[in-house]
Amino acid sequence: MSPSTASEITVHRCVVHVVRRGGWSWGPDPRRLLQPILDSLPALIAERFEEQLEGDGPDVVITEPVRVTVRLEHLRARGLAPTNIVVEPAPAAVHTTTPTPSHSPDPPSITTPHPDSWMAPTPATLFAELAERGELEPLLALLPDDTLRTYLLALLEDIPAGSPIDETTAAGRMVAELTRRLPSSSTPMPRTVDGLAQLLVAWPTDRPSPAPEMSSPGASANAAPEATGERHVSSVLPFLLAGPLARIGYLDAIGPALEAVDLVAEAPLFAAALAYKVLGGVERGWRRTAEDNIAAATFAGLESVPDLSGFARRVRPALPVLDGVLALSLCRGHDPAEPLLITGVDGGLLLVDAQGLFPIAWATDVVPYWEACGRPPVAVCDSPLPPNCLRELAAAGVSFITDVRPLRDDPVTRLPWRTPLWTSGEPPLRLAADLPTHTARLAELVQALTVARRAVPLAEDGALERSATLAASLGLGAIAWTLWRADPVLALTRFADLEATVHFAPDAVRVRIPLGRRHADLLRSGALTDVHDVVWLAGRTLTFSGG
Repeated sequence: MSPSTASEITVHRCVVHVVRRGGWSWGPDPRRLLQPILDSLPALIAERFEEQLEGDGPDVVITEPVRVTVRLEHLRARGLAPTNIVVEPAPAAVHTTTPTPSHSPDPPSITTPHPDSWMAPTPATLFAELAERGELEPLLALLPDDTLRTYLLALLEDIPAGSPIDETTAAGRMVAELTRRLPSSSTPMPRTVDGLAQLLVAWPTDRPSPAPEMSSPGASANAAPEATGERHVSSVLPFLLAGPLARIGYLDAIGPALEAVDLVAEAPLFAAALAYKVLGGVERGWRRTAEDNIAAATFAGLESVPDLSGFARRVRPALPVLDGVLALSLCRGHDPAEPLLITGVDGGLLLVDAQGLFPIAWATDVVPYWEACGRPPVAVCDSPLPPNCLRELAAAGVSFITDVRPLRDDPVTRLPWRTPLWTSGEPPLRLAADLPTHTARLAELVQALTVARRAVPLAEDGALERSATLAASLGLGAIAWTLWRADPVLALTRFADLEATVHFAPDAVRVRIPLGRRHADLLRSGALTDVHDVVWLAGRTLTFSGG
């Protein structure tokens, strides 16, 4: 504590948490980040208690924990930020908790409620962050034409009419990506906002326009009342997904992704779909237990969850952005020496990191994701693959090994092995020995999260189902890998019946988990870190405690 404040404020205990979002790594010297933040604490605490320090009033003793949350850009704006901290790819948050062990009868209530005017970040904010860490072009290359058109129109709304398109901005890079996809004989793309907007409105789409929907009570999150007070949930598992998804930047992307399609008010419905992927299975193909409905609604911040089929149709253009953010976060952290796994699920291909079974993509073409991972060897597991799968993988230069019996024209070579195996390229032979184990692990994951559990069983297509599966699998995988170096299914089984009490406050949603071995494991692994600016909770903070 600096001399100017040490005589006025005495802190008996202080805990500092530095939260980094948008990536897996803290850099070569993580401890270097801590000291500059500690040097900034005196000014932060003095600013936090400025009103109490004014005048000659009586001494105040605070017995309750005081939590101060500050983002790095806010520190810089007030001249308090350390100059030698560079956090990539997204700003960090500094949390200081300063409880004082004393016994004042009526301690003052000092809280910082979240402003009611909180708004989700815009698509421009998301794309600017992606551009800063060099991931904008890779993400745009993964987006289908319809999604690219939708988000470009959303960006053009913030640019003055008649202005030229700046090639260095996100809008300019989207135009470059669309131009790259056009045939060489096509008319050049307009370079002004007006001309480009007119072209995009008339742009042919791959899908017919949806029929207008009849409005009905509970059709959207606006019609569903918000949860209040305190609730008991039979499974805390949906809440545990928030931390891992926040750390890779996925949670920060939900708001901008939905904002572009005017669905940010329905973010709680996306949260409900995510929760259903880690709760119990459905009965008769669509019915759920009352306990699962309560847990999903509580996680989403709603009194009850309406039917999600309409939302699944409306949210479809936004899902490729979320899937791309998730995929790129995993691709940049993948070791090219480690293999990837491929299995066929529901007419598509599920691409998974063999270490921890982290899902990278669920698509018809997984080659771009394989290239982003550094072109590692691949194990194609026995499953219902699309007809030309092996042929297309070989044509793309993928070095793979498979126990799937090839078709007549598939360019693969029979491997002299004790069981029938075929290869393309030169995959390491250890992959052949590990293939049965990989196949069994992947089959268990597919059974648990795609067959036994359905997020939107009555949806017309599986786009939301696939996105929720990817996000839930990643969250479970992060927990299981951190705790036990195990697969996502282990986290699903060990924490599915861990109950919790959830309290809704104006500034936070507080989750209290019973004390015990499971709570201790989660606390030790960092899985109970606060999650800030949760979009489906209107920007409130999700906090965890034991008791």
